[in-house]
Amino acid sequence: MNNEIKLFCPATVANVACGFDVLGFCLDSIGDEMVVRKTKEKGICITKIEGYDLPLEATKNVAGVAAIAMYEHAQPDCGFEIEIYKNIKPGSGIGSSAASAVGIVFGINELLGRPYNKTQLTYFAMKGEALASKSEHADNLAPALFGGFTLVKSTLPLDILEIPTPKELFATLIHPQIEIKTSEAREILPKEVSLKNATTQWANVGSLIHALHTNDYKLIHRSLEDIIVEPYRKQLIPHFDDLKFAAMQAGALGCAISGSGPSIFALSKGKDIAKRVEKAMKSMYSKTDIAYNTFVSTINTKGINIINP
Repeated sequence: MNNEIKLFCPATVANVACGFDVLGFCLDSIGDEMVVRKTKEKGICITKIEGYDLPLEATKNVAGVAAIAMYEHAQPDCGFEIEIYKNIKPGSGIGSSAASAVGIVFGINELLGRPYNKTQLTYFAMKGEALASKSEHADNLAPALFGGFTLVKSTLPLDILEIPTPKELFATLIHPQIEIKTSEAREILPKEVSLKNATTQWANVGSLIHALHTNDYKLIHRSLEDIIVEPYRKQLIPHFDDLKFAAMQAGALGCAISGSGPSIFALSKGKDIAKRVEKAMKSMYSKTDIAYNTFVSTINTKGINIINP
């Protein structure tokens, strides 16, 4: 059995417009890398972090907290050290903390001979995610582990459903170079919503799930609407309405905030339209004084994967 493993830990989109805290999908073209190795000395030790300035102390790091939760449950007769190569900017809204939490629990599980299933790994990863967002949620974690689209039916007990991915679905993302902390983005949300809005949102989630199962792109278009969270969070993202309008005019099926922002995603049928949406996003945001980057991605149906040495 190997004593070291190198991983690609993918970025993800959470909420997917109408599915606050329950829906997510996995991206293919951006992610972190992580090396996990067994050590004779017991415990969890983060030895290196490159890319962004994050704490090496395990109890103050998302990956470290997730690792400790799993380690205390597994009680192995070894320890683990971790190297993290961050390509996903913290606070970008595409699952930076989730990539770290998923990477470490997946890596340890592999080195221990896979004693835990993916749902159990998600549970441990949630402990790390809570350090960043101040709440235990799995809408980024689940797609990073399972791949494709996922629905978190319940967190207590944890119940994750894998949703089919239409083959022609592509994601376009723009990341304005501002930072929004997940914990702060949650604080501005209303504690109560009207029954009318809740009913509309439930209908959108249900119809989106049906559309993904049936490859109904027109229904995907009609379902990607968030009337509960977006009206509040869009205030944190400069020029959001103009950007969304540009994406929709370019042919996107839908456009919404990725996670808590500031990244914004659009889903399109086919790569050509997705690239056209990217061009429209660039054209619109280039008129502002905010730096940004964009990319187009297929939906990653495999999730986290091992990098061959």
